[in-house]
Amino acid sequence: MCSQYAPEQGVTTVQLDHTAVYATDRHLSAEFMAAVLGLEVGRQFGPFLPVDLGNGVTLDYYEKRDEPIQGQHYAFLVPDAQFDAMVGRLQKLGVTYYADPGHSEPGHINRLFGGRGAYFDDPDGHNMEIMTRPYARP
Repeated sequence: MCSQYAPEQGVTTVQLDHTAVYATDRHLSAEFMAAVLGLEVGRQFGPFLPVDLGNGVTLDYYEKRDEPIQGQHYAFLVPDAQFDAMVGRLQKLGVTYYADPGHSEPGHINRLFGGRGAYFDDPDGHNMEIMTRPYARP
């Protein structure tokens, strides 16, 4: 549980709780992302299929079949000790990963901010990123 949350009082800072991720097949997309990150898909909640990221935030996969999916970018700060396993899962799934967001360096990772990172597409073309260090912001 987040240290800035007191159940009897509510939150004390603004926090992201969940975000809807549009997918043409919510089961396929949720299972894909959970497999890459080494997580599990939760129980369906209304029209949503959640993947709990473990920090109080969920990706709520929502099926949207009436129009094309607009690709978005989702970045995940991951433990350095799990990064190689995640890249290995991408390889096992036959998913190309890249060192850069423009996908011009296939099969490579980056070493930004003293960490490691990689970009890849999910089944609907969302540009996913795994990174072991947060970006240094001015």
